[in-house]
Formats: sequence, C-alpha cells, structure tokens
Amino acid sequence: MQHAPNQFIIKISCPATSGIVAAVTTFLAEQQCYISEMAQFDDEFSGRFFMRAVFRFNAGVTGDIACVEKDFAGIAERFEMDWELHSTATPMRVLLMVSKYDHCLSDLLYRFQKGELHMQITAVVSNHLDLRPMAEREGIRFIYLPVTKDTKAQQEAELMRIVEETGTELVVLARYMQILSDDLCKKLAGKAINIHHSFLPGFKGAKPYHQAYERGVKLIGATAHYVTGDLDEGPIIEQEIQRVDHSYLPDDLVAIGRDTETVALSKAVRYHTEHRVFLNHDKTVIFR
Repeated sequence: MQHAPNQFIIKISCPATSGIVAAVTTFLAEQQCYISEMAQFDDEFSGRFFMRAVFRFNAGVTGDIACVEKDFAGIAERFEMDWELHSTATPMRVLLMVSKYDHCLSDLLYRFQKGELHMQITAVVSNHLDLRPMAEREGIRFIYLPVTKDTKAQQEAELMRIVEETGTELVVLARYMQILSDDLCKKLAGKAINIHHSFLPGFKGAKPYHQAYERGVKLIGATAHYVTGDLDEGPIIEQEIQRVDHSYLPDDLVAIGRDTETVALSKAVRYHTEHRVFLNHDKTVIFR
C-alpha cells in the first residue's frame, strides 16, 4: 500500500442493519472526500458489520479532518459504531520484543528499512543481550529487561511504563520466549502480536521440530495471533504453511520453520499497522 500523506483510513464495526454504507459514503461525499478503497463484511453469525475505507479530500479542497471526525460522530452514534480514524501520514508506533532468536527481528528490520512496513520502531526490548548489536546497528533503542520468577512482575510494570512513555501502539513478540502474565495480556489486549510454530497444540515443550520429525509430519507452519491470557490461543491474524516429506531432517524443518515464522509475522504486522484487522470475538476480520 502506498502511503500518500493526504489519505485517511476509517474503520467501523457495528450491529448489522440497512443504510450503513449509504450513510458513510454520502457523508464523505458531502465532505468533498474521494473514497479510493473500501471493503465490508457482514458476519451472519454475530450480527456485526465491518467496514474499512480509505479516502482523501478532493483536489483543490483544503479539508479539515478534525471537523470530519467531529461531524461523523453523529452517524456513529446513530448506528452504534465502534470506529477509528487514522491518517496514513502517521506511522504506527511499534515496540519489538525478542529473546535470543534473531530471524524474526532481522526480517522485520529489513522490511522496515525497505519501506514495506509503515511503522516507527520505538524500541527493542529483550530479556537477553544477544540481539543488542542488531538493534543498535539500526540506531534503535535497546532496552534490557532480564526476567526471573522474582522480577517478572516488576519487569512487566517497567515494560508498560516504556509502552506509555514511548506512545507505543503495538507490541510485537518477535520470538520473545517469556509467557506474559494475565494482567499484562489484558492491558495489551488487541495491541500485542505473537508468533509461534503451529506445532504447539500437538508438539509442546522443547524441540517441537524434532518431535515433528519423529512423527513424520507432512505439513509445517507458523501462526501469528493476538496475545491473550490463554497461551497461544488468541485470535489468529495470519498463518503460513510449507509441505515437507520424509527426506527432511530436523535441521531442515527448523530452517523452514524460521521462514514460515518470519512471513506470517511480517504479514500480521503489516495488516495491523495498515489498520486492516478487526477483532470479532475470538476471531479476526481482515481486509487484505
């Protein structure tokens, strides 16, 4: 997605009823706005309606987005909307959390430098020092928060202080190998993304790829999801898979696993930073 400085994104979810699309499009037309992209979905099971629109002011119009936001409040109230309005000129502020594995961090930094991810990295936080050089080489603030059983609560409080101090809008667990407390998960609800190998339900514990090799799996993959108090059970944003066969050794599976993890995580981060993801109870609605 090209991020023109004069574009805006409106995200809407509300009870499904007639007239929503007409009300939104008519309102934007009256504000002399042009809609360049629009997607919608009606969930028949939950009775919820979801909509995402990208718009800009017409050429020659000096628009005031603050007035648009203020005037739209009346429509939002009429349809009982949960809604957000974002400018594509403002990158999302993202904090990355890592431990010792470097592949997800390396991939995110590469895509960020290439302009694929519309974000501003506020810091890299880690419970180990291994990846400090990688972060500082890119001029990114590195914060070391070692975690033990005795310091976990204190370090999580410090993490939230950093999130608030930096104005972080999204936390990405890029192979951060610590389980977050229920309290922290609640505070970061809908604002923290994790990546894990898809084996976790069947291959828990150490060396999941070696366990998979022993069982002769034919498909491996990775899942990016929002963080919740239920370990690795949060709403799924993206999944990547790769077919394998009997000739793949454990190290081969590990290497392929790294690839699927980086791809799934980068896509999930991109969808979220481009405001394409809607939470729908325990699921997501994503307008790609």
